[in-house]
Amino acid sequence: MRIECIAIGTELLTTRRLDTNSVWLGERLASLGLAFHRKTAVGDSHEDLAALFREALTRSDLILTTGGLGPTFDDFTKECFAEVLGAELREDAQSREDMLAFYAARKRVPPASNFKQALLPEGAEALRNPVGTAPGVWWENPKGHPGVRIVMMPGVPREMKRMWEDQVEPRLRALAGTPTHTLRMVVAGVPESALDERIRAVRERHSHLDWTILASLTQVELLARGSDPAALEAARADFQPVLGEDLVGVGEGNLEDAVLAGLKARGETLAVAESVTGGLLASRLTAIPGASEVFLGGATVYSAKAKVALLGLDAAQLAQDGTVSEATSRELAEKVRARLGAAWGLGITGNAGPSAEGGAPVGALFIALAGPEGTVSKALTIPGDRVDVQLRGMAWALDLLRRVSRIG
Repeated sequence: MRIECIAIGTELLTTRRLDTNSVWLGERLASLGLAFHRKTAVGDSHEDLAALFREALTRSDLILTTGGLGPTFDDFTKECFAEVLGAELREDAQSREDMLAFYAARKRVPPASNFKQALLPEGAEALRNPVGTAPGVWWENPKGHPGVRIVMMPGVPREMKRMWEDQVEPRLRALAGTPTHTLRMVVAGVPESALDERIRAVRERHSHLDWTILASLTQVELLARGSDPAALEAARADFQPVLGEDLVGVGEGNLEDAVLAGLKARGETLAVAESVTGGLLASRLTAIPGASEVFLGGATVYSAKAKVALLGLDAAQLAQDGTVSEATSRELAEKVRARLGAAWGLGITGNAGPSAEGGAPVGALFIALAGPEGTVSKALTIPGDRVDVQLRGMAWALDLLRRVSRIG
């Protein structure tokens, strides 16, 4: 089956917004044993959209679109497809009722322009939208194109995902080939190139699988795809001793998920004191449901004044050690641990730039972890811009906690 994705919206052609919908859809198709043969992003141009639809109808069996189903002047995905296929647009009674109910539940009256969302090309079926006002469209065997299926979905990610999971994916299962399974291994503390060199032999031993290595500022992911779950499990068993303590986890989740899960399993708690990361560490942790069972809280002590006032660091000692120093990171970790009564205290300070500060060069970073057996610290020099230093610093801090607490 030749499958094409068309992401619609002028904003997708600029730096304002990324097309994450097609990436997510690609992953869901892979689980069905299906894959895109083409992806395109197109702006809100009636002429460009109509031309692209004509091309897609000649080369694809399944056309998935996201975006352009809303109530405004630049939403005309259905109108373009109807024009290209010579179909009339008629109001769908259920879609109109759903829209009225959506607004009534919020004690609002829908603007007149919203009712265009209830229009449906003749011969197509509406896909209900339980979390928005724009229904989708399932159009099978449109006139002149037997065997073709068109699926139009909203561009809002949460609406698109819900519609896909509830209504589109179940229909596609009957059309799917052999399901593809994925092995995902998350690694931290190792550069992508060094990791690639280390795993080469074992990866080549399992070359019958489809391998991908994905690096970000916080971790590296190893992905293997195949149709045989037993083959993936054999690969995991071979990789585990090679990766050793650098392996954060297998399956879903990231570094922060693994840290919280490990602490929760041992009934331990965490407090953080952040300077250079400006609350990023706490933000990443609290984004995970259930974090409150482990994470007690923290302090964003960006200035010397805040370090003294909020955590009780000695002003004279701080001036002597410097705000960006190993001694200060250790003080931060110990003070926040004591103040919140946590099992572990993380302290992080550094210089993210753009210029040297207090004698510390750009990229200098100091992390300390205070725990039941004392305090350990780590000094790093991180290349890159401000975001690089902050994100990598956050990841190094979490990884230090993961490694030390596991040993303890």
